[in-house]
Amino acid sequence: MDLVDLWRPTGQAELDLVAASQWRAWPPRLPDQPIFYPVANRWYATKIAREWNVPAEGVGFVTRFSVRRDFLARYPVRQAGGREVLEHWVPAEDLDEFNANIVGTIVREAEYRGPVADEEFDRAAAELGRPLPAAWRRYLQGESWFRSGWLGDTFLTLYTPLETLEANDARGAPTAAHPGIAIIGDDGSRERLAFDLRHDPAPVSLVDVTGGWSAALPLASDADAFTARVESGDISW
Repeated sequence: MDLVDLWRPTGQAELDLVAASQWRAWPPRLPDQPIFYPVANRWYATKIAREWNVPAEGVGFVTRFSVRRDFLARYPVRQAGGREVLEHWVPAEDLDEFNANIVGTIVREAEYRGPVADEEFDRAAAELGRPLPAAWRRYLQGESWFRSGWLGDTFLTLYTPLETLEANDARGAPTAAHPGIAIIGDDGSRERLAFDLRHDPAPVSLVDVTGGWSAALPLASDADAFTARVESGDISW
């Protein structure tokens, strides 16, 4: 079967309806939405999710799904701007048939969020006994930041400052094994992404919760280098 991968940026309300379909169908269009716009690449879907969905709703998602190529040929690619700004225009009345030609499930590829409040960083600094790195604060307080999703073969989740406190509490108070730890994310396994706040700048490492800093895998020399890797999609280890 010859398939084409498509992407779609979306908000929380639409994603909830997709989830209710068991991740197999897009919901009917609203009266002021005569066209359904899947896009031809992840870059463009990410751009819309970050620049439109996040400012409008505080969260934006990038989804991916596969459609039968022979069916999609009815709706040729349209260039709506630059070279990578590519869309398919599907009339709302065709959406049921379009959904019937989706093969497999609709996958949530990534989630982006809006700026984190100052209060979260202030509380984290008070409870950790030292502030989170300034570059990390800048990233989480930017117009949008990568919350979770697939980067290559790795599914990465990054934490807010309050989630950092919860993660630190869940593994117990920092011990001699991990003094200065601030857990800032995970890869879906027992390892955690963490700053070593004993250092300035604080490096980022992949930490096995059963081991110490000596067994940690270095990922980046500081928060700026780490967020640059996240934004580039180069996060394999």
